[in-house]
Amino acid sequence: MIDFGFDKIALIGAVALIVIGPEKLPRVARTVGHLVGKAQRYVADVKAEVNRSIELEDLKKMKTEFEDAARNVEQTVSNEVHQTTADLASAWQPPADTVPPLGSDSPYAEPATYRHPKKNWRLKRGAMPQWYKQKNGIRGRAQSGAARVARFRPTRLS
Repeated sequence: MIDFGFDKIALIGAVALIVIGPEKLPRVARTVGHLVGKAQRYVADVKAEVNRSIELEDLKKMKTEFEDAARNVEQTVSNEVHQTTADLASAWQPPADTVPPLGSDSPYAEPATYRHPKKNWRLKRGAMPQWYKQKNGIRGRAQSGAARVARFRPTRLS
């Protein structure tokens, strides 16, 4: 930037006093000050915008680096999973020279499928004798909430 010393500023002031005159000089000085302030703000805004664009470029570069690293990790994990799956599948295959007989308890035989034991707790509960239900307070019939309230409502003494 231009370096203004005291002597240069004094020379500019003296010339302005002669050219502009003492009546208009304060108003012109005020206007010049406003213009210089606007110019400084404009330069500061441009600097800030340049800094933001540089930071944005750096952030975009970091983002692409992180995405590449994440993609590499994902590929590595995927390859390892596929390799482990292939190793397990080959380990579970029976040897090619021996075929186990059907129904044998070899580790290569097909596991039995799960069957539900078909226990029905409602049937067992229904098989309970009526006198036992009444003695222990187990409901024999379904009642609505209003019917239960009415059943246990105290009677009025009139």
